[in-house]
Amino acid sequence: MKFASLTPARLLRVSIVVALVTIVLKGAAGYITNSMGLISDAMESFVNLASATFALAMVTVASRPADDEHPYGHHKAEYFSSGFEGILIIGAAIAIIWVAVLRLLSPQPLEQLGWGLGLSIISSAFNGWLAFVMFKAARVHRSIALESDARHLVTDVWTSAAVVVGIVAVHLTGWLWLDPVLAIGVALNIVREGLSLVWRSSQGLMDEAIEPESLALLQATLERFATGVPEGAQLRFDDIVTRRAGQRRFADLHMHVPGAWSLERAAGLRDGLEQALIDALPGLRVTIQLLPLGMEARATPRAETL
Repeated sequence: MKFASLTPARLLRVSIVVALVTIVLKGAAGYITNSMGLISDAMESFVNLASATFALAMVTVASRPADDEHPYGHHKAEYFSSGFEGILIIGAAIAIIWVAVLRLLSPQPLEQLGWGLGLSIISSAFNGWLAFVMFKAARVHRSIALESDARHLVTDVWTSAAVVVGIVAVHLTGWLWLDPVLAIGVALNIVREGLSLVWRSSQGLMDEAIEPESLALLQATLERFATGVPEGAQLRFDDIVTRRAGQRRFADLHMHVPGAWSLERAAGLRDGLEQALIDALPGLRVTIQLLPLGMEARATPRAETL
């Protein structure tokens, strides 16, 4: 499967369709079994639908080209999607806990477990397949919206698996209180995932540095460039500052050259370095400031030196 051709927008449209299918399947499972665990699982599918719809809107915004008001593009819109999904997940978990506590105070028998468990397993298969595809595509496109939706789907799969095991346990033991207790456990796990998504979204909005492996690749490219040109021994790079915004990555650095060089010679090497960095890190926007050796820029933040 060519994951590069599976754009974030296309996969999120698929996610909306799958969410609608799982709502029907899980809703039917909860209705025919009268299981609070299955009902709580169905409620989470409504969150899947809302979050996928919002994520599609934000991915559409993020794909817009840069303009006068947003010269660096709209890529951070994806972080709003991740944060919104996290908040929705936490809200759904609170609702599940509330209903589960009511059921715990007044336990009710379960019915037609065979059909209910079968429908739940089928819906989990849909979510598991979609999560696998989304994770692969998220790495290719560096899309936090896709990754967040995939993580939520994985949580949904594990939630459904726990519910199935719990319902089987209720059937074998006759302990009706186990069903709402299981629903509360599912809700607490959902809260954990929601808080994780909100945290990751906040880090992206605060200009988090690029991934350690990407930074290592950037530094390796600088070293390779310096050893690959005759003037490499006379070059020095420092004040490397990076950030990421959705699918885009940004880097600023200083390139020190001998002061006696002509501007044309220094600018030619800078152009070559820019191209080398862009080739090594697709989607990178790099700004390289030229400085003569022995001169440091004023008021520069602490950064790495090579």
